[in-house]
Amino acid sequence: MIVSTHGLMKEYGSTVALHEVGLRVPTGSVYGLVGPNGAGKTTLLGILAGLRKPTAGTVEIGAEWARIAVLPDTPQFDPWLTGREVVDLARSLTNSSVPAGRVDDVLEQAGLADAAGRTVGGYSRGMLQRLGVASTVVGRPTLLMLDEPSSALDPAGRREVLDLVARLRGEATVIFSSHILSDVQEVCDTVGILRAGELLFQGPISQLLVGSAVPAYRLRVRPPVEGTIATLRDAPWVHSIEVVSQEEVRIFVESVEAAEQHIANALAGTDARIVSFGPEAATLERVFLELTS
Repeated sequence: MIVSTHGLMKEYGSTVALHEVGLRVPTGSVYGLVGPNGAGKTTLLGILAGLRKPTAGTVEIGAEWARIAVLPDTPQFDPWLTGREVVDLARSLTNSSVPAGRVDDVLEQAGLADAAGRTVGGYSRGMLQRLGVASTVVGRPTLLMLDEPSSALDPAGRREVLDLVARLRGEATVIFSSHILSDVQEVCDTVGILRAGELLFQGPISQLLVGSAVPAYRLRVRPPVEGTIATLRDAPWVHSIEVVSQEEVRIFVESVEAAEQHIANALAGTDARIVSFGPEAATLERVFLELTS
């Protein structure tokens, strides 16, 4: 483990921001840190980065401080510098042995090649966010901590940042804090879920998706759907039914095995005109809502 915490606590007066958090970040992983607003994500990153002191507990980091890079959620830069100068300054301050040519490489990967010669005082917030990512990765750090790196970006900018983060897997360890759960599911291999300062789950995303979510099937039929819903709702293997639209429902089942055995006969006993039907893959968003509700 490159990052470990033991019994980590952080209190602000009577407010408990973190409660006995035991974080375990595997070396070389992309670790997604997720949680509702106020869950303690930014506080935890601040402690790991040495910017805040814990009230109790310990932090162990298996990387040199000079090889740790931190990106805040709203990065700011001297407005008179150009984008290229900002990234080159980050390179020279963090790892001057990195070739100067890498500056233009990471600017291009962040989608800022055309704006590299412009002063950053004229950059949009999304451009500043991508510039922050480029400045963070240019020095080839061992450990990166990214706080909401894609929150202010349009779809094209998010795509560029996610691709940048994905390329770091195996080359560096990334702690990726985000409330955009689809981004976390796409680029992270490990996840930690915080709620009210407590770590509810951490481990491989695949383990979370397989082990936590109630299995579901998505059924599309020609309207009306009421008769089909009434028939299926009485089945003992059906957990619940959610109406998605006038022609689509989600059927939550007690077990995949029971559904596979009985669902075809149940549908055959209705007058439903079936358009499509199949199992629904669990998503991080669905599991997250189940754990934090």
